[in-house]
Amino acid sequence: MHIDHVTIRTTDIDATRAFFETVFDLTVGERPAAIRRIPGCWLYAGGRPIVHLIGSRGVGFERAAEAIDHVGFRFEGYAAFRAKLDRLAIPYSTMDLADIGERRLFLRAPGGPLLEAVFSEPFPTLRPENDHDFH
Repeated sequence: MHIDHVTIRTTDIDATRAFFETVFDLTVGERPAAIRRIPGCWLYAGGRPIVHLIGSRGVGFERAAEAIDHVGFRFEGYAAFRAKLDRLAIPYSTMDLADIGERRLFLRAPGGPLLEAVFSEPFPTLRPENDHDFH
């Protein structure tokens, strides 16, 4: 199973778009004509629209009673991505899962949605398995 896309409602489309462009190297692409009347944008990776942003006032029908806890994106290059977050001064927490051979970074997009970057690659065994402090 693969995640097709994630839709994020935001009160600040521009800041959220810029965040995804800068941190995840996504690019703005075409949206279907039928939805262009709705404020927002689609962000692409590898020719596919994987993040959909929709404008929200945060009241009434657009205010969700429940929310997705977080969205996970699979990447390669743990050290380079972590260095990029440090360079951009974006706070994050780490989690190393030795039993499944994954390293994870958790960060928040503007407005608060929790995002997870997942990496399948070796990591130092001397590090604590879970380092949940934000960096």
